[in-house]
Amino acid sequence: MYEELRLDNQLCFRLYTASRLITQAYTPILKQLNITYPQYLVLMVLWEQDGQPVNDIAHRLCLETNTVTPLLQRMEKLGIVVRKRSKVDKRQQIVSLTRKGKALEQQAFETIPAGMGEELKTCPLKQEDYAHLAEELDSIIDTIKNR
Repeated sequence: MYEELRLDNQLCFRLYTASRLITQAYTPILKQLNITYPQYLVLMVLWEQDGQPVNDIAHRLCLETNTVTPLLQRMEKLGIVVRKRSKVDKRQQIVSLTRKGKALEQQAFETIPAGMGEELKTCPLKQEDYAHLAEELDSIIDTIKNR
């Protein structure tokens, strides 16, 4: 067998597994808020800056618009966001938080950091290790995204 094709030699497998397991760890915490992990990502984008075009949200999440649109439709049905046509460009939809979506930010702040801290408390990484890991992952993401 070629060494390059061994599963244990694949960085991509480690990234995939870590992502899947972290998302899985978020699930029971987010269930308390009645949202999914992808919805949480959209909410974080909107909590940073409300009233954004669908394209900007998709770009920020490194997703295609056709992936984000059904997600936003489900969030709209839950009463978390509203979508309206832009006054400037009628082809563009602007996504804004509802009162319920804004209230979720406080609930998320009260539950998610502590919940994930509890999930990761036995992980041997120190705070500075997380910062370094984030930088390394950003580098990988930027390299692949900009090729």
